[in-house]
Amino acid sequence: MAKAIWNNEILAESDDYEVVEGNIYFPPHKINTKFFKGSDTQTTCFWKGVASYYTLEVNGKQNLDAAWFYPNPSPKAEHIKNYVAFWKGVVVS
Repeated sequence: MAKAIWNNEILAESDDYEVVEGNIYFPPHKINTKFFKGSDTQTTCFWKGVASYYTLEVNGKQNLDAAWFYPNPSPKAEHIKNYVAFWKGVVVS
């Protein structure tokens, strides 16, 4: 079971996840959407495509662009389409 925790709340939890480049990607239906707010930030990975981001809001605190996903990944990364990964202090174990 993989879990993503920030500010004492479980953001995502699943037995079904993907690991890419050392990051755990959670299926979109396994994230706790009440903590996720859309962001205009995007970055590009040369082989996965364009990533979009979420800002986390938990217990009155924000963590800007602390989660990312690939809404339209390249064919090589299709298996992580819309799966969510974390950084910026989010503990994933």
